[in-house]
Amino acid sequence: MTEPRVQDKRKKGKGGERPMVPRAEFRSYYGRPVLKAPVWKSPDVPGYLFLGGVAGASSVLAAFAQASGNPQLARNAKVSATAAIALSGVALVNDLGRPSRFLNMLRVFKTSSPMSVGSWLLAVYGPVSGAAAVSAVTGRLPTAGAAATAGAAVLGSGIATYTGALLSDTSVSAWHEAHREMPYLFAGSAASAAGGLGMLTAPSGQVAHAGRFAALGAAAELTAKQLLTRRLGDDLAGPYHSGRPGTLLRAAEGLTVAGLAGSVLTGFIRHRPGSPIVSRTAGLALVAASALTRFGVFEAGLASAADPGYTVRPQRARIGGRADV
Repeated sequence: MTEPRVQDKRKKGKGGERPMVPRAEFRSYYGRPVLKAPVWKSPDVPGYLFLGGVAGASSVLAAFAQASGNPQLARNAKVSATAAIALSGVALVNDLGRPSRFLNMLRVFKTSSPMSVGSWLLAVYGPVSGAAAVSAVTGRLPTAGAAATAGAAVLGSGIATYTGALLSDTSVSAWHEAHREMPYLFAGSAASAAGGLGMLTAPSGQVAHAGRFAALGAAAELTAKQLLTRRLGDDLAGPYHSGRPGTLLRAAEGLTVAGLAGSVLTGFIRHRPGSPIVSRTAGLALVAASALTRFGVFEAGLASAADPGYTVRPQRARIGGRADV
């Protein structure tokens, strides 16, 4: 005897019956998060992200300023880079709890780990940046200072961007799903802040170079943010638009637009240069915007980790995409 055939009432094909069970909606266990929220603390970690970006981009600005014959802007940028990376290190160690934990990360070097690469970048960049600043301030060992300036610029480009890769390498959906644009967003934000800081500190005759650097960074930041949210779509970009992260990022975008306008007036319109008030105000706006961007991105990640839907929906989309192939 053959076993009786049981008709699957959940499927509807030719001549089949209508589904008797409604489509299941996602619910986590008692609404609890699927992911454990990151243990990183605020303001330590977002402050570390911001200050590290300012330091790295300031070293790049210092190299360009020195090459183009703007010694005061170059010196100010080198000092700013050293001060920012020192404060960034303080924030990082405070989050880790003990300095020895940072030293433990230097026991190995893994190119596949953004944390490992970033730790070595910080360990090498700090002394090189400091050497460039000391030479610029004291006027001693100019050849060694020039070499340190070039080395700090090369390492600084990595310092300004590796934190974007670091966040994207986690399982937090708001960071991981934005892995394509996050390093560009952080690079643009760092450049706009470094240029803004240069506009605040440089003499009037050299502020135009800082304004151009800031304008290019602000434009890159705005473009990367638009590309990020557009690619994620309304569902996955929710943490960047709503709640406290959305408020921070909207304020950052407004300040960036205002700072971009002021930096363009300062850096590109030579026949009618901006007044010191315009350049200083624009520089302050860009520095504040960069800080708000890092805090907004950080809190968007925490918000997405707390909502299980932001973790499961991307996974289901990827599974569905593979099933369609």
